Amino acid sequence: MAQRPDDKAADPRMDPQSLYREEIITDRKVGTLRVLTPIKSDGSDDASRAVFYVGEASLMTSVGTLPINFEIEAQSLEEAVKEFAGAAKEAVERTVKDLQELRRQAASSIVVPQGGMGGLGGMGPGGVPPGGKIQIP
Repeated sequence: MAQRPDDKAADPRMDPQSLYREEIITDRKVGTLRVLTPIKSDGSDDASRAVFYVGEASLMTSVGTLPINFEIEAQSLEEAVKEFAGAAKEAVERTVKDLQELRRQAASSIVVPQGGMGGLGGMGPGGVPPGGKIQIP
């Protein structure tokens, strides 16, 4: 599929008004905090914008580790560290809920053979796709 000229992927320039410096803070036990400090294009701090705190944790699943990222509402690093556990718990609960919903949707989805429904063009006798193979997307 061709990209449209107004597509952002076609123009990968960075926005000099939206720059952040990223610092990684960790206790090497539970998780990681990313501190995103707004900066100007010359590298100096931009006090007119808020600092963001993003927590990172891992959830062990039957298919491996699932990384979870979540924003922490805080005004300082100290506050972000205190709020980490609660924010991580909420993010894990939200992720588990989302995974259960995806699993439910996948279990109830209807698989339509490639080429459309029976009786439409491109189908063989009796509405079966030519070749006799069932295809699952």
